[in-house]
Amino acid sequence: MDHYDLLIIGSGPAGFSAAVRAVDFGMSVCLIEGDHLGGAGIMNGALTSKTMYELSQDYSIAARVDRGYRASALSVDYNQVLKTVITAGKEKQYQMLSQIETFAHSEKSLGKIRLLRGYASFEDPHTLYVEAKTGEKLRLSGKHILIATGSRPREYPGLEVDGEHIIDSNGIVSLKRFPERIMIIGSGIIGCEFSFIFSNFKQTEVHLIDRANRVLPYEDDDVGAYVARNLANNGVIIHHTAQLREIIRHPGGFMQAILDYDDGHSKVVEIDVALIAIGRVPNIESLKLENAGIKATDKNTLTINDCCQVLIDGIPSHIYAAGDVTGHSQLYSVAELQGRKAVENMAGTETSPLDYSHMSTLMFFKPELAAVGANEKKLQKEGIPYISAYYSNKLVNRNIAMRSTTGFIKILVSNDSEHRILGVRASGPQASAYIVSVAHLINRGDSLREVLQIFYPHPSVAEGIQECLRAIVGRSIYKPIAFPDDIIIREWTPEAKSL
Repeated sequence: MDHYDLLIIGSGPAGFSAAVRAVDFGMSVCLIEGDHLGGAGIMNGALTSKTMYELSQDYSIAARVDRGYRASALSVDYNQVLKTVITAGKEKQYQMLSQIETFAHSEKSLGKIRLLRGYASFEDPHTLYVEAKTGEKLRLSGKHILIATGSRPREYPGLEVDGEHIIDSNGIVSLKRFPERIMIIGSGIIGCEFSFIFSNFKQTEVHLIDRANRVLPYEDDDVGAYVARNLANNGVIIHHTAQLREIIRHPGGFMQAILDYDDGHSKVVEIDVALIAIGRVPNIESLKLENAGIKATDKNTLTINDCCQVLIDGIPSHIYAAGDVTGHSQLYSVAELQGRKAVENMAGTETSPLDYSHMSTLMFFKPELAAVGANEKKLQKEGIPYISAYYSNKLVNRNIAMRSTTGFIKILVSNDSEHRILGVRASGPQASAYIVSVAHLINRGDSLREVLQIFYPHPSVAEGIQECLRAIVGRSIYKPIAFPDDIIIREWTPEAKSL
């Protein structure tokens, strides 16, 4: 039986980052992966779907006719789109493989990484049983074990995924052509992203089922309403307060979706493909956790401490978990940092606990939507007084020059003398680039007084942040009284009525 300093189950962002970080500390690592190298972060998720998004954005821009030019004979080849998407995924996988192979036999590094293709389960707290894809059955022991098995799309009751007519987010690459009509079930981030992708290409009639009567139900109502307007403007048909009752298949490939609405009426919609996008569930069922003494939560997640150690009977163990299996936000960045944090704790390195309250999120909409920190719903739930400032991109010079004024910056600050930044939502070109700087300001806990001393380059989209912050203290160049729809300042206290 081979022994390693670290056994890692899963090669997604958590597992791979942990393996590479372990090499920094001279550890011997066995990285076990039963499916695609890189997990859902590569072939079945973030990278491939975002590649498809970028291609759709390129097509959408090329199709615009309001900029003084018009593309002639514009067309799109789905096969070429798919080829480009798969190429992007493979490019990243080969980078990962090159990294692994570099440290598989390197004499210049104390650490070693072995990639083992197969499926692992616990035999005991220190031993994994692995069914390798070669047919071998192996037993491996580890001083430390990291569970980084990620998640899979949640199933919809009564709908069986066939990869052709009924698909989930993992099955996008299985489509042979642009569907004429697609119904997307679920109006969270994944559902909205794919709604924008397919509507951008202008080849597909897109129906989005919005059960909660607002897209992005966990976000503030004004943000959700903004995204819904953009979806509708992009051609997406949103079925508010609708629930899918049944999908009837017919010879010839087409289907009929029966929708029931909260007001009591029903509607039948003819579609060719249904995409299930109702969230993801952790992959832990096949691990035989009971052999390691681990009990999952009611939500099928693993309980960890600040150092990502799995708690067994409330006590931190030599077994760690990172990524979607931990129950924290299912974000690539969270998984990666948790994987690194786990290894650093194994190595005895002094590090500060991860702060999940200031996570940056990017939503690939049209235009993109970035978020960091708290939203109004969270602050109101916790009874924290705040000031909300909304500043439209219509007033930002760079956005005007780009002819892309759809979007906004919304900043929440503490309702006290310090005016500390508590959260930001921003939509528009390059929102993902400047949201990071805001995250830094939140982490520092700087007051508005300190932040307003920063010089911003001109013309830049980031100037919208500067003006939004200035508006809070009445110093903005353009005033709310002159632009009441574009600059909005509101205060909330626990005594006020919730949104």
